[in-house]
Amino acid sequence: MIGVIFQHTNQLIDVRVIGNECLFRTNDFGGAYVSIDGLKLDKQGVLKEHPDLVNDKNWREITIERFKKRLKEMKGEEKKMDYVITELKKCGYKPLYKQKQGHRPQKL
Repeated sequence: MIGVIFQHTNQLIDVRVIGNECLFRTNDFGGAYVSIDGLKLDKQGVLKEHPDLVNDKNWREITIERFKKRLKEMKGEEKKMDYVITELKKCGYKPLYKQKQGHRPQKL
């Protein structure tokens, strides 16, 4: 298990990678972790990454499946978390702390 806390505007987002699963938590979810299926996705942001989905009515489902497939292709939680950090940085998220296997968080 690897967790990273991000800051985006005035909100903190906790992201965890456990095996092939990536979970997200903010105050909006009442303190519970949700998978990418439960997240609100911005269509304009998705279209920047996947311009082929411009006229597709199922853009959200296709985007989620591509994300899950990409994570499954990667070996090791560390590489998966590096991918998530890189992708979220592009969207203006700032990584603050990283925690591995329940040890003390390290400042990034």
